[in-house]
Amino acid sequence: MTVETVVWHDLECGGYAEDLPLWRLLASAKPGPVLDVGAGTGRVTLDLARRGHEVVALDRDGELLAVLADRAVGLPVATVVADARDFELDRRFGLVLVPMQTIQLLGGAAGRMRFVAAARRHLAPGGLLAVAIADALEAFDEDHCVPPLPDMRELGKIVYCSRPVAVRDEGAQVAIEREHEVVDDSGHRTVALDVVRLDRLDAETLAGELAAQGLEPLPSQTIPSTEDYIGSTVVLARG
Repeated sequence: MTVETVVWHDLECGGYAEDLPLWRLLASAKPGPVLDVGAGTGRVTLDLARRGHEVVALDRDGELLAVLADRAVGLPVATVVADARDFELDRRFGLVLVPMQTIQLLGGAAGRMRFVAAARRHLAPGGLLAVAIADALEAFDEDHCVPPLPDMRELGKIVYCSRPVAVRDEGAQVAIEREHEVVDDSGHRTVALDVVRLDRLDAETLAGELAAQGLEPLPSQTIPSTEDYIGSTVVLARG
């Protein structure tokens, strides 16, 4: 396992909690298991499972899911390594969650439509699909505004620092650039650039795509921004 893969994921995503009350509310309102798409190391999965919900955690990164499985010992959690655009499970779900901006990593409208088709096949009658998308991403770089503060963590005398350095407009996508800096116990420093590209997507467009796949759009929910995280809109649809 690549330890740094897990460290960066936990460092950049693991501390986010503003959306958890909504996922708890939706899970409590729908019977049956929950499917957490893009589960990573278990930020949402573990929170729901600790409240008694049966959760299937789906992610294409087996390393992250292995950590999730270790953390979920004794909880009603199963893990599935699969691409969100092409998965086939032998069960149906009362709730399919797509937290943070996972839907914007699927390669545009074609990738999203493949995911929605798969999700619809796995919804129980009357089941709910809940998809979070990032609110407006404003471009910045070090010359034009002050970037957000870095995320830092020390693990056994090794310091990890993830520093946002730019958000760049690339037309149909937005590129988010971060410097990954590691300082070991001897003081040796390494720096690498990590780039994540998010598809541009708004709630109205996504709701239309869900309706085109036979899902019934419902009123969206809003998760406000914080000093550390941008806000998001959760688009809801019923199967």
